[in-house]
Amino acid sequence: MNGIQMFSLEGKTALVTGAAYGIGFAIAEAFAAAGAKIAFNCRSEEHMAKALADYEAKGIDAKGYLCDVTDETQVQKMVADIEKELGVIDILVNNAGIIRRIPMTEMSAEEFREVIDIDLNAPFLVSKTVLPGMIEKGHGKIINICSMMSELGRETVSAYAAAKGGLKMLTKNIASEYGGYNIQCNGLGPGYIATPQTAPLRERQPDGGRHPFDQFIVSKTPQARWGTPEDLMGLAVFLASDASNFVNGQILYVDGGILAYIGKQP
Repeated sequence: MNGIQMFSLEGKTALVTGAAYGIGFAIAEAFAAAGAKIAFNCRSEEHMAKALADYEAKGIDAKGYLCDVTDETQVQKMVADIEKELGVIDILVNNAGIIRRIPMTEMSAEEFREVIDIDLNAPFLVSKTVLPGMIEKGHGKIINICSMMSELGRETVSAYAAAKGGLKMLTKNIASEYGGYNIQCNGLGPGYIATPQTAPLRERQPDGGRHPFDQFIVSKTPQARWGTPEDLMGLAVFLASDASNFVNGQILYVDGGILAYIGKQP
């Protein structure tokens, strides 16, 4: 196998959760271009219809499944349906996630649990459901979408940081427990990416100026810009392909250098 062939996903089945738009959609698009069959989930018919139309517009024959990834019964049914219709899942990307920007003292326990449920419990549920098929097949790739908040804290994101920190350690533990079955589990840690989820942080102010947080992020990032979903595509293909067969339990950050940078001297 030559260097380029190592990155091929031809004939592989990939499940990307929460891939109706943004980072998940970009990763699914990259996988399709590399030859993979694409499955994704949505929680509503409305989101599903729009996502399928968006995939069709890109020329991608993606298969959508209605599924709440925090519900184990629904996850089991989705995985069984994918295996029946597309084949055993070779690649899983745990991308579905939410964020609630609420000061910790004002956040209810219910709001905290909601973030943990979607951002941490769901990756556990989907991973444990696809792992038996990967074990039987003798290989598999699990990619968990982590975050810089897997490493850092910040005001108003206590639940998100707790969930993403937990996801980092779940990634390492899956690699430790199932590496012997030729299963690689790694994390992809986006920096600040321009998606609908981060749109409120980039809104122009009434005077036409940049949002203070937008200014802050650009000043803290050596590349002086927000990332785009497309910035994650190459690394995602690498982690899903045979090129990463001896990479396991790692969190790879795509952040424009922000985690490496102390900032400019005042």
